[in-house]
Amino acid sequence: MSERRLRVVVVDDHQLFRAGVKAELLSACDVVGEAAEPAEAIAVIDATTPDVVLLDVHISDGGGVAVLRALQGSADAPGVLALSVSDAAEDVVPMIRAGALGYVTKTIGTAELVAAIERVAAGDAYFSPRLAAFVLQEFSAPEPPKVTDPSLATLTPREREVLHHLARGYSYKQIGARLDISARTVESHVGAVLRKLQLSSRHEVAHWAASRGLIDDAR
Repeated sequence: MSERRLRVVVVDDHQLFRAGVKAELLSACDVVGEAAEPAEAIAVIDATTPDVVLLDVHISDGGGVAVLRALQGSADAPGVLALSVSDAAEDVVPMIRAGALGYVTKTIGTAELVAAIERVAAGDAYFSPRLAAFVLQEFSAPEPPKVTDPSLATLTPREREVLHHLARGYSYKQIGARLDISARTVESHVGAVLRKLQLSSRHEVAHWAASRGLIDDAR
């Protein structure tokens, strides 16, 4: 009898990328579902019970961390392998802390991706070689305390999302693309954030967020 093929769900907001991953995995895995945002991802995962979820970091409505948080506490939750264009600490750390077993970048080759999926399906961690040392160093030290600020309570959920992306250096156009809103709407939200936090520029926003330990916060 042949060995059972691993069942995989692909979560990414770019349909062409999902199609490419499915084609690359065709000979090694069964891609049993796909999704573009967290709510859809959770529904697909519940319906298909995959072995592994390939999860993009920067999907809309809370990002990959939102999916991981929804899966927390589930006894039969699949292993999650984060798959992103980014290898920046502010993207890697929240995903691992939220429960991803591995993290690889989208430059990964097919053979390595299949190997990573197999490792995660077996319950083992897997990281791209250049990330492994960084992750080990990051998680061998205690997590720094998260500093909260009452000013955050004055922001709407959408304004917090805009603040998160603005503090990480994204342009209005990039933020709009990530949140599926227009650049003009982003500009309006930025104005509200600056007013409520009594700041005058995006540079002050970045400093304000970093000083309060908020840049790694994906909420």
